[in-house]
Amino acid sequence: MVELGIPELTTEQIELLSQKAEEAARKVILQKVSAKLVEGLDISVEVEGTKPVEVTVEVNLVLSPQAKGVDADALVKEGVAAAHRAAENFLRKIK
Repeated sequence: MVELGIPELTTEQIELLSQKAEEAARKVILQKVSAKLVEGLDISVEVEGTKPVEVTVEVNLVLSPQAKGVDADALVKEGVAAAHRAAENFLRKIK
C-alpha cells in the first residue's frame, strides 16, 4: 500500500477502516455469486502500525456444489483487492 502521510489512527478509525474494508470485500463477492451458493464467507481485516499503516485482509470462501463453474479463488482475490481499495480510500479521506 502507498504511504499516505496520515496521522496516527484512533481506535474508532481503525474499527471503521476494518468495517469499510470488510463490507467492500463482501459486496464484491456477493455481486458475482448469489448468496444462496455461498456456504461460508469469512472476512478478516487486520490493521497494524502507524506509519505506514498495514492492512491485511483474509477472505475464506466456501461455495456450494451447485456453484459449478465459479472460480472461488478469483472471487477471493477480487474481494481482497476491493477491501484494500476501500481501506486506501478511507485513509486518503482522513489524511
